[in-house]
Amino acid sequence: MRTFRNPVLPGFYPDPSAVRVGDDYYLVTSSFEYFPGVPIFHSKDLVHWRQLCHVLDRPSQLDLDGAMPSKGIWAPTIRYHDGVFYMITTFVANDLECRNFYVTATDPAGSWSDPVWLDDAPGIDPSLLFDDDGKVYYTGNRRPSEGQQYAKEMDIWLQELDLARGRLVGPKVSLWRGALKVAHAQEGPHLYKIGGMYYLTIAEGGTGHTHAITIARSDSPTGPFEGYKGNPILTHRHLGRGYPIVNVGHGELIETQKGDWWMACLASRPYGGYYRNLGRETFLVPVAWEDGWPVVNPGKGVVELEGEAPDLPWTPWPEAAVRDDFDAPALAPCWNFIRTPRGDFWSLEAQPGALRLQLKPASIARDDNPAFVGRRQQHMSFAAATAMRFAPKAEGDEAGLVLLQNADNQFRFTYGRFGGGPEASTELRLTQRRRGEETVLASAPFAGDALELRASADGQRYAFSWREPGASEWRTLLGDADGTLLSTDIAGGFTGAYIGMYAAGSESGSGAAREMDNDNYADFDWFDYESADA
Repeated sequence: MRTFRNPVLPGFYPDPSAVRVGDDYYLVTSSFEYFPGVPIFHSKDLVHWRQLCHVLDRPSQLDLDGAMPSKGIWAPTIRYHDGVFYMITTFVANDLECRNFYVTATDPAGSWSDPVWLDDAPGIDPSLLFDDDGKVYYTGNRRPSEGQQYAKEMDIWLQELDLARGRLVGPKVSLWRGALKVAHAQEGPHLYKIGGMYYLTIAEGGTGHTHAITIARSDSPTGPFEGYKGNPILTHRHLGRGYPIVNVGHGELIETQKGDWWMACLASRPYGGYYRNLGRETFLVPVAWEDGWPVVNPGKGVVELEGEAPDLPWTPWPEAAVRDDFDAPALAPCWNFIRTPRGDFWSLEAQPGALRLQLKPASIARDDNPAFVGRRQQHMSFAAATAMRFAPKAEGDEAGLVLLQNADNQFRFTYGRFGGGPEASTELRLTQRRRGEETVLASAPFAGDALELRASADGQRYAFSWREPGASEWRTLLGDADGTLLSTDIAGGFTGAYIGMYAAGSESGSGAAREMDNDNYADFDWFDYESADA
């Protein structure tokens, strides 16, 4: 028996939506304030996934200027019809105003179209069903027309979508309000046509510990819908906070070319206590059908860390390289910016074989557009390192590694010119920012223009070390920092931790306007990321 390990996408990859096209599977996840947006993955066996690109990779598609942490792009859905891929999603503004749009492509590896924005499409988590009669149905959630009877009560609704005109047409129809009488945050609807019946899956209970997946069915897309007496079909809320997989929900049903059924869903793996640094990840779980209803992981009813693999040709992709030497003409798809990058603050050409970051007057400790290029933390224990060439000029200039949850919760491990006045000294500094309060945890004098920085984690124990190029041994600056500040349970929000390279100008913390100094930059020759999980 061939087995697989969950999660199939470790790290911050929440709200999975997947579609099969022939023998190929494509999956997208939420991306919130990170740019490019909506990573898209390809698989042959539902277990091994490789990222093709990002769906939203141009400023004309995705303007994240000013987006607060955990705003931006929520819960995309991917569908395929008649040779065209569709990705539909919600842009959530800082005031929680929601605008829904879709983009299209004939090749999932891009490029994707500019957005088609839908008028009068309230709520979040849109999804599409292409019916057998040629009609296309849009589903989403909204506040009930008669008002909410209890906190976060939502209505799942449907309307026909006219693709030719890019607009919703006809009446809006209320479909369902969930399985529990006082279930809150009904969201994530997906409407399927299976065996002549229409099945509606939703997430309810909120995306925290009480998350769940429920289902209803009807012989018509407009209802009425009958809730399944066995609901919820998947949840871990009854297993307690000590269970190794928590907040399971937001599922997508997938039928293989062999007629087997699976579900992709989100969940988290707490560690070191109820702390979820990795955010909400993508898991896979088998599904069977009994009496016209799905049974998730028959005989067990839970998502497991290890299980029997799908009966599909086993197709592992080449292992991702530990080191990125920045030799390619474009950044690898694992890299992101915070918000839509503005200005030419980064380059792979200015210093061939290196990533150059110009010192930018934008601080990563503010909700700004900093000179930061980062990737997800994907393992409970890991080691990340970089080689940097940098000569800080003015007081406050700094560059190095950042471990980030959001602007108020992060570690900055940087080399810079700190202190007072023009005689400010250069040093290595580890700065902790926890719930907006900054503390310098450790520092060491250093004078030079080349060094290597390393951040590692053994569970929630994070360590920071450095060395000069050519040295064999790492010198520890601090070996026991508390990593729980990188968890959403401390920081709030919906994202997971990031690790990346950062450069900031001398006025980055003051809020004063200053032109970017094109002669003041940090070159990063390489970046390593390696799992240390057992």
